[in-house]
Amino acid sequence: MSKDFEREPRALLARLYHAAVQRALPAAQLRHHLPPVPRGRTVVVGAGKAAGAMAHALEAAWPAEAPLAGVVVTRYGHTPPRPAGLAPRIDILEAAHPVPDAAGVRAAERMLAAVQGLTADDQVIALVSGGGSALLALPAPGLTLADLQAITRALLLSGASIGEMNAVRKHLSRIQGGRLALAAAPAPVWTVAISDVPGDDPATIASGPTVPDPSTAADALAVLERYRIALPEPVRQALLDGRLETPKPDHPRWADCTVRLMATPHQALQAAADEARRLGLRAHVLGDAIEGESREVGRVHAGLARYARQGQGPFQPPCVLLSGGETTVTVRAPQLAVGERARGGRAAEFALGLALGLDGLPGVWALAADTDGIDGTEDNAGAFVAPDTLSRARALGWSAQACLDRHDSYGFFAALGDLFVTGPTHTNVNDFRALLLV
Repeated sequence: MSKDFEREPRALLARLYHAAVQRALPAAQLRHHLPPVPRGRTVVVGAGKAAGAMAHALEAAWPAEAPLAGVVVTRYGHTPPRPAGLAPRIDILEAAHPVPDAAGVRAAERMLAAVQGLTADDQVIALVSGGGSALLALPAPGLTLADLQAITRALLLSGASIGEMNAVRKHLSRIQGGRLALAAAPAPVWTVAISDVPGDDPATIASGPTVPDPSTAADALAVLERYRIALPEPVRQALLDGRLETPKPDHPRWADCTVRLMATPHQALQAAADEARRLGLRAHVLGDAIEGESREVGRVHAGLARYARQGQGPFQPPCVLLSGGETTVTVRAPQLAVGERARGGRAAEFALGLALGLDGLPGVWALAADTDGIDGTEDNAGAFVAPDTLSRARALGWSAQACLDRHDSYGFFAALGDLFVTGPTHTNVNDFRALLLV
């Protein structure tokens, strides 16, 4: 059996990735999570990398005779082709990710306008997925778009967790942290979300525009101070005195708000595990909320694989080890030459750390990829690792450690032909990692 897996390890790993993504596609899942048709109008708002696909799925599922209109925003290039014969009822806009731009500001303004003047007989359906924090950008009073962009870039390079980043984003926004739901009152709000965050907390997904925010302005200020990120003094004062506080869980508005999780990282990993077992492989899900520095998480996975290959521990080859979560990459400027930029995202940096940790260990192949199809800011979803990854790199004159030091995981795997390229998948349930042990 192991020889069959060994002949086509990359094809098998890619198959597991696609099984995970398939479980999270809106076309197959969203119709099961929709509210009843109201007496009045239904207004749709939404943001995230899956927002375009979610809008199409809602248009297909909603009764043709029932009113439906609204606007959502997704990342540039992430609007899927419209299904044949499907009439457009929801406007799909595009904006920048991970650093917001003016298009994201305009999209947020349109959403706030769309929910004005509603009644209790109307309803709002919010389609929320990962990436919405950057795409739904509407700076708080006293903050410019340029300020917000600088703060976002600094957070992305700092190694801050997704929870820390979103605590800041929610308090520096006029639409996130529950404020969109307040603007829609008295209409009830029904949120359908695809989780891309550890723990599946709706308040963290896309910075929770339609749910209560348990974090505080003091929390946001503490994050900015912890990572030494500059803030305009008037905005800092507004955080200190609570003027930028978000609506909390005890606000009466939440009695009219409902949240449904359409897809989660756990469900996606379970779909991949089911596919592996169907193919005759033992499958183990290590966890769907693994956080930490990408390269270090890669080395930990290497340690688990090495232990199993020695015939120790609970994992018996042939098997596949699956994990998800949201790791971080802390970019250390002194390691980059003048004019040089980091190339590669969380998945490829995990793969590079894994390859170094495995150090050519026989019988281990791996795929690390982002389920939205884009790892960081490059064109790949992630990268493959094989037993000969380091030896092939050395033969081509590439040093894995040097590439890791300068955050060039993309260049390393591109030189080997080991990038995993899918294009946008139109969903997002966070990182996917699979180690095949034979």
